[in-house]
Amino acid sequence: MLIGIDVGGTFTDGVLFDGQAVVTSVKHPTDKQNLKTTLLKVLDDLLTVSTGGGISRIVFSTTLVTNLLATESGDNTALLLLPGPGLPLDTYHLFEHTFFLKGSIDFRGRELEAIDKTEVEKAVGAIKGRGIKKIAVVGKFSNRNSSQEQEVRKIIMKRDPQMEVAIGCETAGQLNFLRRIVTTYYSVMTQSAWEDFAREIEKALAERGIQTAVDVLKADGGTMPLQISRSKPCETVFSGPAASTMGAIALTMNPKNSVVLDIGGTTVDISLLIDGHPLYASKGATIQGHYTHINAFSVRSIPLGGDSPINIDQGNIHVESKRRGAAACFGGDYPTVTDVFNQKYQLGIGQPLKSTKKLTKLIKDTGIDMETLCKAVEDIVFNRIQEAIQKMFTEWENEPAYRVWEVVHGRKFNVQEIIGIGAASKAIVPGLAQRMQIKCRIPEYAAVANALGACVARPTLALKVHIDTQNKVFSIDQDGLSGSISAGRSFQMKDAKELAQHHLMEIAKSRGMEQYAGEAEFYLEEQFNVIRGWETAGKIFDIGVQISPGFIKEYQGVSR
Repeated sequence: MLIGIDVGGTFTDGVLFDGQAVVTSVKHPTDKQNLKTTLLKVLDDLLTVSTGGGISRIVFSTTLVTNLLATESGDNTALLLLPGPGLPLDTYHLFEHTFFLKGSIDFRGRELEAIDKTEVEKAVGAIKGRGIKKIAVVGKFSNRNSSQEQEVRKIIMKRDPQMEVAIGCETAGQLNFLRRIVTTYYSVMTQSAWEDFAREIEKALAERGIQTAVDVLKADGGTMPLQISRSKPCETVFSGPAASTMGAIALTMNPKNSVVLDIGGTTVDISLLIDGHPLYASKGATIQGHYTHINAFSVRSIPLGGDSPINIDQGNIHVESKRRGAAACFGGDYPTVTDVFNQKYQLGIGQPLKSTKKLTKLIKDTGIDMETLCKAVEDIVFNRIQEAIQKMFTEWENEPAYRVWEVVHGRKFNVQEIIGIGAASKAIVPGLAQRMQIKCRIPEYAAVANALGACVARPTLALKVHIDTQNKVFSIDQDGLSGSISAGRSFQMKDAKELAQHHLMEIAKSRGMEQYAGEAEFYLEEQFNVIRGWETAGKIFDIGVQISPGFIKEYQGVSR
């Protein structure tokens, strides 16, 4: 038995899947002030039904980190940066408590300037004086040589052992200094809250006698063990849109060009499938306007959903962005988008008479009749979604995978269908698809697609290896790993790929996902000669290998 739980903005959904069919599904309102309690309510309901067999895997998709970042309620955090020569320091002043230190590494991993211990201690004193207990240390090119970041951390911990310190080489090991700064900063900012959450979940599972694999869904549509997530909390950001994308693929299993619309109570999440595969954001997830090194689908969210309230102000009809509760047909106090579609198309959702009653009260003494109200709201909703889709297409056209598809196929990309999932999709998607003159599909279990997507998503892992044969060193963009190689000029691409595969397998084993390591694919193979005088003095290799997102081996679709 498999369990998937998705914590959404309005509802938390759960599914119990036996490998072939959805045994049962659960839906509870999300308590944003206590996500753990909501999640455990859903889990307990699912466990009540699963008496016939043991649970072999549980996957959570949660908005905890997304909420912390959106509300800027993470812990106060300081940045210690070692930028070295190059751009003006203002370029890197992205966050309030930023300090710049001496010390630099070049792109080959060679030390150009040593750090100043006294300067580091002085900066730590200033940080402590501001009441800050978390520090992110990031040096340019420290992913090629982490010694200076490691040394700064030792100085900090010796001066103040109570400080929590994260270093860039262990958090975001890829090139691009700005993205590494942002990723490391947000990771340490959210780490305590995420560790508390993970600890409480582990305790709750132990109290229920559950001893099984527990994974968390990541922004790239893959999973990682809950224990590993403690050091990489930011990888769980935007797991909601990732869950909806994976859920849509899981329920359709169709290699088409599709737009996925996850219409919940609070938001509409939009993603794109090219030949049935999700499009990735080539620059990584964007948090608060900053690019990061977090792998993520290319998605867009708009503040519009089935529970968006309707009001009339001085004869003008409005659809509000902020949710005020459930739709009237489900006992809510305000008429919503769902109530309008319920009335217009006689959908029979919930208690339709309550929709009619609230809408009638809304238009009383306004001079607006029911037909006019429904048509106006429908136009507002459709226009907002269409506008968001069009904006996404403008963004998507700049994604490499999108352009490659058009070059390979020799034609422009055309959407073949809209896949509607989420609680409000049945009310909204058919009319929208008709207006856009595109086919639509609302699969069975669309209302809990996110939970199913989390349930059957497989673990993912991607790493890049940089090898410098002249200096006989290599570095990996995962966990700050680096080492030496014995071979010099005899080192070839074949050796570089074997080194990358070896380390991917080792990391996969440490994360309990070795069964998928054999399916890893190379996505980067680059080789450059290092010339000194008239001779080749060495070679530079950059190798990328990954276990791509997909489904666990047991999943072959949902039987009807």
